[in-house]
Amino acid sequence: MSEEHTEKVKALHAVLFVADEPCDVNLLASVLQVSDEQVMELVEQLSERLEDTGLQIVRLAGGFQLATRPRYADYVQRLREPTPERLSRQALETLAIIAYRQPITRPEIDQVRGVDSSGVINSLLEKGLIAITGRKQAPGRPFLLATTPQFLSTFGLHDLSELPNLPEAERTTAGALGAPVRGLQLEETEAEEAQPPSASDEEQ
Repeated sequence: MSEEHTEKVKALHAVLFVADEPCDVNLLASVLQVSDEQVMELVEQLSERLEDTGLQIVRLAGGFQLATRPRYADYVQRLREPTPERLSRQALETLAIIAYRQPITRPEIDQVRGVDSSGVINSLLEKGLIAITGRKQAPGRPFLLATTPQFLSTFGLHDLSELPNLPEAERTTAGALGAPVRGLQLEETEAEEAQPPSASDEEQ
């Protein structure tokens, strides 16, 4: 391995260390000034270097991120002691519907759940787990909702193809996604159902 190549591996390590979110191949290629193929080689070589350490490279949300190994999670947890984000069962149910049926409108979500989901949707928007991606070509032009890269990172997914392959009947329940992970915590509350929407789906 040439000295220049060794420096690129070290540079990749530094870039992933300071990155706040997963970096895709195109971004890493631009930053490191190498080809996409070389990025994959550098990732593989850095992964080998990290084998006997407490760190690893993981694929999340369509990119690469430096992370601690699961067996050291307890030590990291003691240091950070984060306040877990609270996610109600109603929010998790709504998130599962959006994840499997995106892009989807609020009225369509309401129809599946049988209740007004405005408050829950606003909460998920604020948490960055979903986003408005456009408007449906239908009367009233309601907003289209879809999950975000933050959703993928939160649930430890590389892309949407890694969602559980469940029967259609199960895709309308909170069980479709299972228990939330990476700092999310279930909260037994109906409060979100009562919140008024911040933006009307019927807004032109």
